[in-house]
Amino acid sequence: MTSSHPRLALLGQNPSVLQGILRGIEKEGLRVDEHGRLAQTPHPDALGSALTNPRITTDYSEALLELITDTHNSTESLLGELEQTHRFVAQHLQGELIWNQSSPAILPPEADIPIAWYGASNTGMLKHVYRRGLAERYGKAMQCIAGVHYNFSVPEQLWELLDIDGASPEQRRSKGYLAQIRNFTRYSWLLMYLFGASPAISKGFLQGAEQHLQAFDATTLYLPYATSLRMSDLGYQSNKAQSELQLCYNDLETFLTRMHAAATTPWPAYEAIGTHRNGEWIQLNTNIIQIENEYYSNIRPKRTTGRGERPATALAERGVQYIEVRCLDIDPASPIGISADTSRFMDAFLLFCAIEPSPSFANNGFCTDSHDNFGTVVKEGRKPGLILAKEGQPISLPDWGTELIERITPYARLLDHALDSGNRYTQAVLAQQAKLTDSALTPSASLLAGMRAQGLGLHEYTLQQSLQHREALRAHSLSDNEQHEYRQIAQESFAEQKRLEDSDTEDFDSYVARFHAALKPR
Repeated sequence: MTSSHPRLALLGQNPSVLQGILRGIEKEGLRVDEHGRLAQTPHPDALGSALTNPRITTDYSEALLELITDTHNSTESLLGELEQTHRFVAQHLQGELIWNQSSPAILPPEADIPIAWYGASNTGMLKHVYRRGLAERYGKAMQCIAGVHYNFSVPEQLWELLDIDGASPEQRRSKGYLAQIRNFTRYSWLLMYLFGASPAISKGFLQGAEQHLQAFDATTLYLPYATSLRMSDLGYQSNKAQSELQLCYNDLETFLTRMHAAATTPWPAYEAIGTHRNGEWIQLNTNIIQIENEYYSNIRPKRTTGRGERPATALAERGVQYIEVRCLDIDPASPIGISADTSRFMDAFLLFCAIEPSPSFANNGFCTDSHDNFGTVVKEGRKPGLILAKEGQPISLPDWGTELIERITPYARLLDHALDSGNRYTQAVLAQQAKLTDSALTPSASLLAGMRAQGLGLHEYTLQQSLQHREALRAHSLSDNEQHEYRQIAQESFAEQKRLEDSDTEDFDSYVARFHAALKPR
């Protein structure tokens, strides 16, 4: 049944407000050599400084590229920039390519996985030491998993239009985004079914996990109905400190209080490691999380921060600015890791989550059904007859998915009307129904079918695809002006990194102490 909620009708009377929606992407991808082995080379100079280049950086490993777009008011310009950056990178990787799969390539021994380096400034060292801490806590291999982060914001007028309670625009905006996050939590299992694309991993990636998985062939492990092993309990949720950390999205104050507690409460296993080894920093502290970003979640409320500013402090002082969706797998069929249809579906889905009623969660802010549904779908979402729990009642995945598609479609139509996009949003949403009717059409099933058809394990299959994508990207050169723009950004980033290094006047120990002190209690 389609939604008849008054808010949807109100939005239909004010469609121009949707023109203020902004979306951005952060797309990760490992650099590998032409045999698919993790690159051991430093971050290429042609790509600029990983610390200060706004478009091209690294995440955990020196080899884990992260390509960042600006925010855009259309899917076309968003993916246009992402493709442009991919083309620039593809043309400047000598004997290397981007691994276009969320599950990592065959990795070297842990000791040989290089941690990202950001230079000698205090800012750069903080990022590096934080990653050393991740290695101590979760292992280096876990940090080489890659994904696509989708950032989304609506204009201030939307929250005013919805007449959300609050003493200030900041409070109303934060309430609106947290309600959106609660609905996302309820329904995000659908994203994993429709777009999950990591049903398999290379053997040896997760030591000791073999008993949970089946052998696809001599080189690959998988689960026959999985959609996204990347998002399963084989990943961060297997870590006890992470699994016991339950933040609350009922209100910003409780969310920040729990985040502050996690960032300031010692964890015995991390205390046993300590912060120093042989006179060097190995983690920023011994708390449940070193910094806010260590909390591994499918979605985050976000606010841009200044140098040295804590994310939680920025949220407390200025409220939520946008949301970051973190559960999308890399689309292995796309040279840039995400298709236009996926981006358009995300916009319609996230708008639906923002507008539809979103009651607070009981149970101390933790929604057990939503957590369990998500966990079930990532490991066995394509299982025939799969039953999920909707408001405590059993429902089949296809039935609930079909209901959600019907409810999301009116929002897609509104986006088509407001953005003058023909029927592209509507078609992107309606196209997903076929996957609910036939699970063989999902990306996870298509990946396994392609591997079977060619008699290849995950590594060889992904290497073949990644090589093809590199050649497709290289086939269309950037214009001289575009090349000049990227080169200038790279040069300016090195100059900015040097400026930061030259301007530091305090020792790193003092800088870390000041950084920790900047996290204010609620």
